[in-house]
Amino acid sequence: MNRSIAITLREALGEAKVLTDPATLGARRHDYWMLSHVQDHLGAPGPSAACVVHPATVVDVQTTLRLASQTGTAVIPFGLGSGVVGGVVAAPDAILLDMGAMNAVRSIDPVNLLASFDAGKNGLEAEQVVAEQGLTIGHWPQSIAVSSVGGWVATRASGQFSSAYGNIEDIVHSIEAVLPDGELVTLGKGPRASSGPDLRQLMLGSEGTLGVITGVTLSLLRAAETRTVSAFEAPDMTTGFAFQREVIQTGWRPPVVRQYDERESLRLDGRAKACLILMVHEGPAALVAAETVAVAVIAERMGVAAAPSDIVEHWLGHRNTVPSWDVFLKRGIVLDTVEVSADWSRIGLIYDDAVASLKEIPGCLAGSAHSSHVYRSGLNLYFTFAVQTSDPSEMEGAYLDGWRRIMEATDRHGGSLSHHHGIGRVRRGWLERELGGGALAMLRKVKAALDPKGIMNPGVLIPDA
Repeated sequence: MNRSIAITLREALGEAKVLTDPATLGARRHDYWMLSHVQDHLGAPGPSAACVVHPATVVDVQTTLRLASQTGTAVIPFGLGSGVVGGVVAAPDAILLDMGAMNAVRSIDPVNLLASFDAGKNGLEAEQVVAEQGLTIGHWPQSIAVSSVGGWVATRASGQFSSAYGNIEDIVHSIEAVLPDGELVTLGKGPRASSGPDLRQLMLGSEGTLGVITGVTLSLLRAAETRTVSAFEAPDMTTGFAFQREVIQTGWRPPVVRQYDERESLRLDGRAKACLILMVHEGPAALVAAETVAVAVIAERMGVAAAPSDIVEHWLGHRNTVPSWDVFLKRGIVLDTVEVSADWSRIGLIYDDAVASLKEIPGCLAGSAHSSHVYRSGLNLYFTFAVQTSDPSEMEGAYLDGWRRIMEATDRHGGSLSHHHGIGRVRRGWLERELGGGALAMLRKVKAALDPKGIMNPGVLIPDA
């Protein structure tokens, strides 16, 4: 492997910040994408990077990108490695830029409800720091304990309490980033601005292809005065969707609204007889009391029965459990979760189509879905598929077949092909269907303008022309 770039970087940054030992390189070959783990399991692991750089300051990032730009060396930004769509796959001539050491709390402002962090700050640690002052970020992805605030922005993430608190784009106040040529920019300033296009959006969802996020300022909330929970059971998914729509369009905003199909409901609670719907209500006590009563009234009117509330408490206690792929791979099982979204008129069609298609895969053990984010105009679906193969050589094909079927069903009915995990490599070939040819051409022009040498995370997000 080419190590000349490592020598150049060591001269500029110091020996300690540029690592080439096998253990470090091996630990940073990829993120949590299952296909990378399948390849490891089959004894065909992907390559390591030329070196791993651990920047300690923004200046270190600028220096790294300037040298990478001058030498035409690829740079792969790495947060905490929790991505699940192949946003990080090392290449032998690339710099793996590990942002984990840039993890400082820069400031917390309880008057203006702002908190600034280095991009590598662990998400749960960030939440705990603001919680000490009676505040919350309100962003609770399942990966909160293993993801970074910069990664949230780079992947355009969503959290479990998004129905009231918004997704990451609603929480971000400003973004500090280093462009491919080493220039430092700060995007965003006031609580709102009408100063041309919102340039923060260039970094939101950019997946490391337009620059490196080095700092994030988030708009906070005061911690909720009170919390209560509700659980319901709809006779079928269609009735549950209609119930969710009525709650949200009436004006109520439970931060958590989740609906499970029959298969996933039974997995969640063995007492389930149909489709469980879980809600968390929190905020000012008077608002919570009114919302809880109002939602129960809507449920009764629509034929949605009350269910034991301890189901919600159990979910709250176990919601961030992340499985180990190795447990399944040893049994010849490939699986994944795939999140999409659509408006109310299309979501049921996508659910029916995708689940039916998944069940046609030879060896299919599971094809199911739940919704976890709801909006006035529609909601998301979170599909799960699991396929068991007796021939290890068929594992990769079975995995990609599951993805293909969900993407095709969503595309057939006009849904959006990604809700919150991003594009990475696994969805890259579908981006033109998602954006359309004109919009994809526009994105390529932005990429060419900011990264003319194409050094930033090549192979991710944007398909080849």
